[in-house]
Formats: sequence, structure tokens, C-alpha cells
Amino acid sequence: MKTLLRWSLWLWIALCIVGAFLYAPLAEGFVGQSSRILFFHVPMAWCSFVAFITAGVHAIRYLARRDPAQDRAAEAAVQLGLLFCVLATVTGAIWARVMWGAYWNWDPRQASIVIVLVFYAAYLVLRDAIEDPSTRARLASVYAVLGLVVSPFFFFVLPRIVEFTLHPDSVINQRGSVDMESRMLQVLLAATVGFTALFFWLHRLQIRISTLRMHRESEELVS
Repeated sequence: MKTLLRWSLWLWIALCIVGAFLYAPLAEGFVGQSSRILFFHVPMAWCSFVAFITAGVHAIRYLARRDPAQDRAAEAAVQLGLLFCVLATVTGAIWARVMWGAYWNWDPRQASIVIVLVFYAAYLVLRDAIEDPSTRARLASVYAVLGLVVSPFFFFVLPRIVEFTLHPDSVINQRGSVDMESRMLQVLLAATVGFTALFFWLHRLQIRISTLRMHRESEELVS
């Protein structure tokens, strides 16, 4: 069953890639083929947000139960969240170079994602700086819970309260309506679902790797 789900996921993502280039039309007002990168940039940014929220949820569970498995799950989510966040930043920079003539323009959304990157990179630095496992897990969990406020603010609130932006309207824009050609919207939503499923699968794998590493280190200490 798990094998079937994995192959189904890869097939889904493959179809999304095909749809991005062969099914969805080009967006009006975009330079050349540049609108096609949005089918990857937006889902990656969304997955980074989902990952950071997932980390916060596991952090709350750790603080409530003091279960080390929840701490490992939170750490794995932050690691993957940073990966997706970097990918979103890179794809966004490539798109900005085509549309605006420069990779970086300090658009509010660009600035926001940098702040989020720094915030969660500091989470990993904090973990590496503390040797005692229980103290590390407790402080890291508190930090990740703080991220439940930081992430929504910088992903969704700040870009919408700043008047200046070079970004086009989001899928659900400030008027509260969906303003996107139907085929583009279909591919975008399908890609978002596929990448989100990919995140949760990678998250499970990362937790397993972390658990195996912990067991190996414990065995080495005993021996």
C-alpha cells in the first residue's frame, strides 16, 4: 500500500510538471514563459509555511508531554521548511530577474521570506548551541511555538499591509476573489497538493532517519 502511495505521489507531481508546461496557458502581462515558474514557486513557499506550522504543533506536543519524538519531529519539520523556503526564494529570484530585471528588489514578500529564513536558521543554531538534550528540546520547542506567530505574520499579514509591492495579486487577492485563469488555477492547486504531500512524506522519512541516528549514538555510548 505504501509503495502504491509513493508511486501515486510521483505520478501526481509528474502530471503537475507536464500540466505546468503543456496544459496551463501563459499568464497575461508576464514576460515570455516566466509565469510557469509560479506553479513551483508558490507551492514551495506554501510548503515552507506548512512545515513551520507543523514544527510549532509538534513543539506544543513536546511541551505538553515531554516526548522526545515530538522534539525530533519539530526539528525535522524546520529542516524541511528551510529547504522549501530556500527553493521558494531561489525560484522567486529567478522570476524577479526575468520580470523586474534583478534577482533581488527588496519587495516586501522577498524581505519577509528572508526574515523567516533567518528566524528558523537561528532555531537550528540554538539547538546546536545547547548540549543537554532536555534543555535543548525545551528551549527549541518554545522557540518553535513562537514561530506560530512569526510565520503567519511574515507569510501573509506583512505583505498585505505594506502598500508597495512588485508582486502580482496572489491567487486569493486583497479583494478576496480568485483572479486566475481556470486551467492555471487547476495546475497550481494540484501542484500545491502534490508538494504538500511530498513534504509530509519527507517529514516522516526525516523523523525515521533522526530516530535511527539517535539509537546508533546510544548504542555507541553503551559499547
